[in-house]
Amino acid sequence: MTEGSATIPNNLDAFWMPFTANRQFKKAPRMFVAAKDMHYTAADGRQVLDGTAGLWCVNAGHCRPLITEAIQRQAAELDYAPAFQMGHPKAFELANRLVDLAPDGLDHVLYTNSGSESVETALKVALAYQKAIGQGSRTRLIGRERGYHGVNFGGISVGGIVANRKMFGTLLAGVDHLPHTHLLSKNAFSRGEPRHGVELADEFERIITLHDASTIAALIVEPVAGSTGVLIPPPGYLKRLREICDKYGILLIFDEVITGYGRLGTPFGADYFGVVPDIMITAKGLTNGVIPMGAVLTSSKIHDAFMTGPEHLIEFFHGYTYSGNPIASAAALATLETYKQEGLLTRGQELGGYWENALHSLKGAPHVIDIRNIGLVGAIELEPIAGESTKRAFAAFVKAFEKGVLIRTTGDIIALSPPLIVEKSHIDQIVDTIRTVLGEID
Repeated sequence: MTEGSATIPNNLDAFWMPFTANRQFKKAPRMFVAAKDMHYTAADGRQVLDGTAGLWCVNAGHCRPLITEAIQRQAAELDYAPAFQMGHPKAFELANRLVDLAPDGLDHVLYTNSGSESVETALKVALAYQKAIGQGSRTRLIGRERGYHGVNFGGISVGGIVANRKMFGTLLAGVDHLPHTHLLSKNAFSRGEPRHGVELADEFERIITLHDASTIAALIVEPVAGSTGVLIPPPGYLKRLREICDKYGILLIFDEVITGYGRLGTPFGADYFGVVPDIMITAKGLTNGVIPMGAVLTSSKIHDAFMTGPEHLIEFFHGYTYSGNPIASAAALATLETYKQEGLLTRGQELGGYWENALHSLKGAPHVIDIRNIGLVGAIELEPIAGESTKRAFAAFVKAFEKGVLIRTTGDIIALSPPLIVEKSHIDQIVDTIRTVLGEID
């Protein structure tokens, strides 16, 4: 690259990019070099409207002052402190803020560095808890088809996205899966929660009968399945899962990596659906995507089961070098303060109706077979090209980028989740661009 340039790398080969068609990308790179509020700046100087909050994470918009300044101050004051047998004030301050924000009953926090690590942490807590209370036979974990719980071995075991699982062997033993809630033939073009499918929750009882409750430690679900294409549960579905878990002594884990921190117009999906899990997994929006961090919240019932035995002994053998990292903690505190000052955790309620109407105006556009929305998240499902699944949506993604809007695709679904600072004019631009793109692709 030329001296002083940060926009044109001299070689693209060394970086094996994640979840990317590497060969295609490196033939025609799509590079971002700066960002502010709702927009990225591309390497060619164009402004690109962010329709996906980065990767479901930049909920407060890009390069927000409180967060940037907090990181700068913390890096100069205390860059790192060991997380094992030592502490620093901001990790404790953040835990208290999270407990205050979370639904009642979630009273303790374990820190991680990502959603994937948060999932692994939650699964280990669930298994260890069952053993701690004398239920060591409960080793089985139940996930859901089309669920996404990160990319570590535990996460892809309980997850249900085939492409994420098929190359990695038998994974964790003893895992089973509920059916997903996406009933296209019955619920196409639903606005908000779809009408049909609550009975799918009762499949959990069938699985329990098959394996016996005494072998099952926990059920993990996303309140809204995000990365698989925005699959929204029908009314009463999550409450029914809660009832079944309570009936059989099974822990309920909510993966709120996407639905947490305002995405549904409430602080968490648990608030939106009125269901409190035993363990709640968060990441992404916790630090506005600026610095890797996750947080797993648990009930006192779970926490207290470990607080036994001699006080000098470690109660739970788990953690990470960067658990509660000082700079990440500072970023998270500033992120939560930004959300509070600007009312962002409930802004989805204010804009939800406009967002819904704008998305559903695409009904009848070329290739569209379903539209789904909840809070400030949406999906536009396209008819796949016969024998070439994902190709049509990927073409839409590339064309939208060329026209100045960043969208995300998963399979043949366009998934949208703009920063919570989005304005109506931005929504119009996102939807109008997609409408134009759909008319141009085959």
